[in-house]
Formats: sequence, C-alpha cells, structure tokens
Amino acid sequence: MFAAFDTSNGKVTTSTHRRHRATEFLKFLTKIDTEVPDDLDVHLVCDNYESHRTLAATTWLTKHPRFHMHNTPTYSSWLNQVERWFGYITDQLIRHGDHRSVQSLEADIRAQSESWNENPKPFIWTKTAEDILTSIGRLLQRIKGEGHWSASPASSDAAPHRPTRSGRTAAR
Repeated sequence: MFAAFDTSNGKVTTSTHRRHRATEFLKFLTKIDTEVPDDLDVHLVCDNYESHRTLAATTWLTKHPRFHMHNTPTYSSWLNQVERWFGYITDQLIRHGDHRSVQSLEADIRAQSESWNENPKPFIWTKTAEDILTSIGRLLQRIKGEGHWSASPASSDAAPHRPTRSGRTAAR
C-alpha cells in the first residue's frame, strides 16, 4: 500500500498494490496529481524505499515541479505522519481482523480508509521540536559510549514522542 497523509486536514489518499515497484509508485503519484488541486504544491515525505529513488520516479518528479520529495533519514520513519496512520490501521484493523485472503484484507483496508476520510483528523504533535531534541540530548548523554539504548522504552526520555490521533503523546 502507498498512502499520502494531508497534514492540514488528516485526509488520507491510498493506493493498494500487490507489489511496490517503481511502476506502482508512479501510479500512486499520478493519483495524487489528479486529486490535489493544481494550484497547490505537493510535499512528499518518503522513506528510503528503492522505488522512490528510481530513474523513472526521478524523471516523473522532474516533469511535475509542484512535487517536492523529502526523504526521512534511516530509522526516522516516526517523523512521517503517514507512518502513524499505518500504525492506526495496523492497531484497528490488521491485528484484530480475520482476513482469509489478500483480497479480503485489501477490501477492509480500502473500507477503513474511506471510513477514516469521513471524519479525518490530523495528528497533532504535543511536543515541540525543541522538547524532542532536548529529550534526545539527555538520552545521548546517558548512553554515551555504551553503543546501545540503555533507557527503558517506558522512560519519557527513551525515544522521541510521536503524534497520536487524539492529540495525546505516545513514546515510540
């Protein structure tokens, strides 16, 4: 699945594909291009998945200058709000669902996406960038030289905070 999350209003655009090659990514970009009004720029925050960086994708993006690609650093997917939406789908649908076929799962994901868009809500960061960086700085001081995370996941300083749909902060 490819998904685009409008951070201004919480609406999600999805495209379900069995494979995630450049061909499918280009179909998704074309879908976004048709759904987003022409007078708006589109900022894509993507992970470092290979299909996002192919010659075909680069060529397409060059021909569509309103699209701006931003790649998250490795292990920083929590920065991308669509990843939080994927977490929501996983928690609400996949873990608790009974899908006897790929087609059934895909149909449920499409239905969940449509349901989400009936009352979309953007995720709200409850910590400022400064708060997050300060927390990371404290953590790095504690684990300096150890070569691993020494803080427990339950610690408020263990990891940066990610947005939740309700606006509450959740540590990752």
